[in-house]
Amino acid sequence: MELPADLFADVSEKLVDAWRARASKEYPANLERMKHARRLTLLAALCHGRQTEITDSLVDLFIQLVLKINTRAERKVDNELNAELKKIRGKEGMLLRVAEAALSEPSGTVRRVIYPVVGGEKTLTAPAAEAAANEARYKARVRTVLRSSYSAHWRRMLSPLLGALELKCNNTAYRPVMDAIDLLQRYLEQPLKEGAFFDPAESVPLAGVVPDQWRAAVVDDTGRVERVPYELCVLVALRDAVRRREIWVVGANRWRNPEDDLPADFEDNRDVHYAALGQPQDARAFIAALQGRLRTSLDRFEGALAQGTTGGVAIVKKHGEPWIRVSPRAKQEEPESLVAVKGEIERRWGTIDLLDILKYAAFDTDFIAEFTSVATRETCVRPCASW
Repeated sequence: MELPADLFADVSEKLVDAWRARASKEYPANLERMKHARRLTLLAALCHGRQTEITDSLVDLFIQLVLKINTRAERKVDNELNAELKKIRGKEGMLLRVAEAALSEPSGTVRRVIYPVVGGEKTLTAPAAEAAANEARYKARVRTVLRSSYSAHWRRMLSPLLGALELKCNNTAYRPVMDAIDLLQRYLEQPLKEGAFFDPAESVPLAGVVPDQWRAAVVDDTGRVERVPYELCVLVALRDAVRRREIWVVGANRWRNPEDDLPADFEDNRDVHYAALGQPQDARAFIAALQGRLRTSLDRFEGALAQGTTGGVAIVKKHGEPWIRVSPRAKQEEPESLVAVKGEIERRWGTIDLLDILKYAAFDTDFIAEFTSVATRETCVRPCASW
């Protein structure tokens, strides 16, 4: 449609929504009979609103896909490791003796209390080594599964997604992520068979894009950067930056430029706006106050859990993962206004179906005529008094 992104920048959002709602319920014939300026305004509001919705949906889809890629890989590796896990003989008994000794003498030292019940310091090195090996193996296996599933299936969405979304950034701290996206766009048309690594002459951003635990999987011993694991790191970094609104999307509404959410005179009247919000201008004071409230709430929750006064809220496990269970809400009392309406209806007509009241109201007032369909035809026949 080539509508400018700032087409309604100087118009209230509520007014644009009203224009769009009006255009969506009008028949094409009614729009044709309108004046030229009014018709174009309503149609522009309709198309502009729909375009922002589609853009927001694409961003939501991208965030969900990146999360799904990681979640599926971790779930697959969990199932594999659980199926082939080799346990140390007598490990459960050893852990039980350690727990009993620690509970019997909680103020004792590890060397005096724990070592004697397990047979010495060397005995504890086996479970520790097994745990470390399993953790390293788990992370390596997750990376392998991610690379396989992404290159074989998920990678096909990268090109159309980056081609449909125009990304912007106002913060120089996230410039490496934007540079990495530009690099990916230049290499999207080049198949992996022609080159699994980036050109050595390319300046590939690593800091702020590739986590430390992924560095060995992305950069080989000769310093070359492999494309598939690097693309995965870029997608995760982009997802996190978009969720924090550090990177925004042109033409979106929910994921738009965060500076558009500020008043036009924010910089000139910063103290006035902060005072209206009741927040300090010092970021450290704001963070300290927020942390204090969170700690207080967590302490209250911990005490309520210990005393059993949470009203049914409990921390349990679901599929082996921590889960917060909330008790269902009790049945609410019926509103007084609804009780009065039911009583008056029963006084006038006795026990009667409310659908019958709706039907006779339609016969008497014909309020259904005020509803119009946006479709080209209607499948429901309008009621008439002869029914």
